[in-house]
Amino acid sequence: MSLKNLFLRAMAVITIGSGALFAPLSHAADASSLYVTLDQAQPSDTPDKIEVLEFFAYTCPHCNAIEPMVEKWVKTLPPNVVFHAVPVAFNASMADLQKLYYTLVAMNRLDLHAAVFKAIHEEHKPIYDQKAITDWIVSQGVDRAKFEAVFTSFGIQSKVTRANELAKSYQIEGTPSISVAGKYVTSPSMTQSYEGTIQEAQKLVEMATKK
Repeated sequence: MSLKNLFLRAMAVITIGSGALFAPLSHAADASSLYVTLDQAQPSDTPDKIEVLEFFAYTCPHCNAIEPMVEKWVKTLPPNVVFHAVPVAFNASMADLQKLYYTLVAMNRLDLHAAVFKAIHEEHKPIYDQKAITDWIVSQGVDRAKFEAVFTSFGIQSKVTRANELAKSYQIEGTPSISVAGKYVTSPSMTQSYEGTIQEAQKLVEMATKK
């Protein structure tokens, strides 16, 4: 196998606990392309805005690596662009981490978003299920009862369901992936670098703006 193919496969690795899941490369049939265009454009949840979605998983080491770059890039996006992060689950064991993200959003505690990545990838804390997640979040100064009430709410489950629908509609098979304007998707498995993914996403935003 060539070094390029080895790299492309490595970019699709998603670490889960002590094991690893190899997610198929999104649209890998054209690995030389820096982005793909969906056959059918997806409607935006934010009318009159160019929507940028970052499909990520807390357990994905590549999401952990690219996250600071995404955070910096998002701050430079113009007013006509809206950004949403979308937590992805490739199996049922990842669902509670989807709930964690949306609970942080609902509780206005996205200041802990980066801390979740750090806990999993640097501190090697196995915060994958509700109990472990709740114990960890309490250690960050969040009230247990309030967190559990939001985490287990119908509203959070609805957001998770919507995230799963988006991942399916956008044909997301690996993380991180960034979609622009409901029809373009790029990822490190296509650009072969984290920086290249951000640069390509920026070009796609500019292309969508001109249309």
